[in-house]
Amino acid sequence: MSIVVGYSATPEGRAALQRAGIEATRRGLDVLVVNTTRPDPSEPEGADRALSDDLAGLAGTMRGSGCTHRVREPSPTPEAAEDILAAAVQERSELIVIGLRRRTPVGKLMMGSHAQRILIEAPCPVLAVKPPS
Repeated sequence: MSIVVGYSATPEGRAALQRAGIEATRRGLDVLVVNTTRPDPSEPEGADRALSDDLAGLAGTMRGSGCTHRVREPSPTPEAAEDILAAAVQERSELIVIGLRRRTPVGKLMMGSHAQRILIEAPCPVLAVKPPS
């Protein structure tokens, strides 16, 4: 069993990864980091390198928390939620950790579609975290 964490190079993704490390250490589980970053054709060429550097730095953070981890790269599907849900089923995960953005009062009426789908379809509990203010 493991903990699956949806990761993107954002404050929300970093908060989710940090919390997944804490939970994994508490539970004695490993972490599967599902990289949900999708290539953006409008991004400069250095964006892929920045993401690789970010993942390498976060690998050090995970090792520092005392848990083992693996990284799964994005699939060709455009749906990040699909990748996270498939990983949770394949791993027989005990927990999924995702990051959520802060929203305006109007934005709170609708949660992000990826987060909503994960919460509804997950085969295990989901922990949703926000980055520090």
